Amino acid sequence: MKIQGIKASDGIVIAPAYKLSGQGLNIEDKPCKNVDEEICRFYQAIDNCERDLDKISRHTRETIDADHAEIFEAHIQILKDPMILESVCKKIKDNFYTAEYAYALVSQEMIKMFQEMDNDYMKERASDIKDISNRLLSYLLNIEIKNLSDIHEEVIVVSEDLTPSDTAQLNKKFVKGFITEMGGPTSHSAIMARTLEIPAVVGLKSITESLNTGDLIILDGNEGLVIVNPSKAVLDQYRILAQAYVDKKNKLKNLVDQASETIDKHRVELGANIGSPNDLEKALKKGSEGIGLYRTEFLYMDNQAFPTEDEQFQAYKEVLEKMQGKPVVIRTLDIGGDKELSYFDTPDELNPFLGQRAIRLCLENMDIFKTQLRALLRASIYGNLKIMFPMIATLDEFRQAKDILLETEVELRGEGIEVSKSIQVGIMVEIPSTAILADQFAKEVDFFSIGTNDLIQYTFAADRMNESVSYLYQPYNPSLLRLIKMVIDAGHKENKWVGMCGEMAGDPIAVPILIGLGLDEFSMSASSILATRHLIRRLSYDKMKKMALETLNQPSQVEVRAVVESYIKEEF
Repeated sequence: MKIQGIKASDGIVIAPAYKLSGQGLNIEDKPCKNVDEEICRFYQAIDNCERDLDKISRHTRETIDADHAEIFEAHIQILKDPMILESVCKKIKDNFYTAEYAYALVSQEMIKMFQEMDNDYMKERASDIKDISNRLLSYLLNIEIKNLSDIHEEVIVVSEDLTPSDTAQLNKKFVKGFITEMGGPTSHSAIMARTLEIPAVVGLKSITESLNTGDLIILDGNEGLVIVNPSKAVLDQYRILAQAYVDKKNKLKNLVDQASETIDKHRVELGANIGSPNDLEKALKKGSEGIGLYRTEFLYMDNQAFPTEDEQFQAYKEVLEKMQGKPVVIRTLDIGGDKELSYFDTPDELNPFLGQRAIRLCLENMDIFKTQLRALLRASIYGNLKIMFPMIATLDEFRQAKDILLETEVELRGEGIEVSKSIQVGIMVEIPSTAILADQFAKEVDFFSIGTNDLIQYTFAADRMNESVSYLYQPYNPSLLRLIKMVIDAGHKENKWVGMCGEMAGDPIAVPILIGLGLDEFSMSASSILATRHLIRRLSYDKMKKMALETLNQPSQVEVRAVVESYIKEEF
């Protein structure tokens, strides 16, 4: 039996099915006995869920990466959304509903709202709401929550849907792939599967009714195809294809120590984004030539109080030593917006993404800022440290931050503490005002690193966490490409290197454009490094320069993409 689905994650695997049966949540409309007790029970379940999600977030950060851990930080925000909490409590008080019945009504309204939206990305966010809802309802109904990390035999997981928290717990040693009835290529579970390098096919309607646990499955993630109980001839054919895919991946491993250069010898640097020292091993195995972004906020978010100077020093020292002289760009504390600390009261603002966050917050809390700077400067002698300030909007902000850094250095030297004399100090370019004034910044900074995740949202005035405006996440839009070119040109005019540490740096459509624009350093998730190096080594720098100029003169990102695909087709 052959069933065509949607490609979610590449790879070909053959293994028995492990059918994941959803445990029914039987919620009855019956009056509660005590409203206060019911509300108390509801908030206790909220606390239990938050503890679970926090644990999953930490596990994800350690086993996958910091970017995917942010999914569960967002889940906590949804879980504790004041409007949802108020709505549930109101239903309990007004109607004497049980906590589970009241919450089920509210969550179903939200799920329905997302499912009925026209945008595919937004539709798939319904899975996130379901994930949170099922966990909370399971606590309220005293139902044991399934843990896929308990699988200890080679299988292909088959399910109606896999939530992000399900996917985060998959052990790729045993779970060779997964297929689901629901979902699409932009669902969080699909994105995480690609990062974990677990083949996946989604959108297979009624697949759970078509097979049983133990059925032999061929999962072809390259074509979005699933074959159930294949004949010997088909099985032999796919074993050859599966081996060919493994051989192709192994060839990528041969690029670990190869140069990141085009066919006409234009060389760039490929680095990794990390959230903790635990991410280093994977980065080095994937051939990282440096750390283009060390997100220090996770050191703070994993603590119950501000990490001490010594705790920070040890973390930074470990990363610098293990990188053995390769460049390490460490970003100073970047909290605010969607990243909060449980032990620190960030300002209550109408729009926190445009409020006191990142460098703004550090400049207002000098004790926090100087503690981190002291730790960084103390660690600087153990490697090739580059310090980066986030969310810089004006030259005055950069000058103030750098003055504090220099003042801290003088204090340390006065205490007899050695500090490296070769630290570069740069900024993230995340705000259009900074990109536009890049020619002036370039006279004073040592480097630029373009943070495209925020630069895109600020360029298009669209909150990247708001699914209703997700269509405005446009990395190939000519307006954004022109801003990027301004930064690169300004940096090069002053002989300063320019990097990028947003998701765009590992995007196979964006990479050829960025090569053509002259970007010096690309920093990305470790899992994307070898594929990106493979792509770069097949490109002509001279041709990409011509192509990049052509993309700048297109009216929209649709035409930009068409130009890139046309060039790449001709090149390959």
